[in-house]
Amino acid sequence: MRISINKTALFISIIVSILIYGCGDKEIPKKVSLHKRSAVNKNAARSSEAGTLKFGFDLRLGPKDDVKIYLPFLRYLEQNTGNKFALRFTEKYEDTVENLGKGVIHFAALGPVNCVIAKNRYGTGCLVMGLNNEGKPEYRSVIFTRIDSPLGSLKDLRGKTFAFGDRFSTQGHIIPRKMLEDSGVAVENLKSYAFTGSHVNAAKAVLNREYDAGAMQDNLARRLVAEGKIKIIAVSKPYPSSLICFNKDVDPAVLKAVKVVLLSFKPKGKHAAMLVDWDKTEMPNGFTEYGKAGLKEIEQLVKKYGLIENKGR
Repeated sequence: MRISINKTALFISIIVSILIYGCGDKEIPKKVSLHKRSAVNKNAARSSEAGTLKFGFDLRLGPKDDVKIYLPFLRYLEQNTGNKFALRFTEKYEDTVENLGKGVIHFAALGPVNCVIAKNRYGTGCLVMGLNNEGKPEYRSVIFTRIDSPLGSLKDLRGKTFAFGDRFSTQGHIIPRKMLEDSGVAVENLKSYAFTGSHVNAAKAVLNREYDAGAMQDNLARRLVAEGKIKIIAVSKPYPSSLICFNKDVDPAVLKAVKVVLLSFKPKGKHAAMLVDWDKTEMPNGFTEYGKAGLKEIEQLVKKYGLIENKGR
């Protein structure tokens, strides 16, 4: 389905209905195409596959919100690289990794965990890292509970129920799991726990009293605290932020062009007017160069928790 970026607001509910109701256990990625450009930069690098570069992403807030956020961003990439872009949505974190590794999509916004897994399995690469509100390429995980909960520390969670985000989420699983372990509470010490699939789902599960506490990204947690909906039990140390990654077979000229445009992205400056809710992402201040060394601890945790094979064992 091809959609004009200028009419995104009119079509967003239709897009989301297709995405949500078309998904199942064997879910096939749905493609949301951007408008055909009338004017193209003749010097820009072009994609070789039907003139379109496909872009995927880890589910963060939910289908409706995430699609609304990324469509204007892809418009920015189109206008400044001369390439056509199409958005591909999948419900599962692991499906985004597989799509990127197998070339179903060319680029993806991934958390550090999925970045490590994609590189380990498929040899993918990363172009840039997201910058937080302080202009640093890092973010934190938050463990939270309800305002009226008596829980006040991580040690209080022993014997309680816990809502993680997705199993492959950095902020929603890997980091908070380590936070719990560092406080002496392994998952085996919890009464029960579940992977809810996203940060928003984890928040809903706790607020609906299905679980005693949960984990989520710091941006969402700050908003919910400001709205008086949750209280924070603990905040992690800084970890590497989300990244824009690429399939290993993408033309180097395309990679160069896209990287230049990503590093020139000013979501709080001259490009702010064309964006929608970009401040809700893990890249609110745009992007910086990818720092390979920064993912070493994430890779160790990914292996420890069995998300990729630990070849050292």
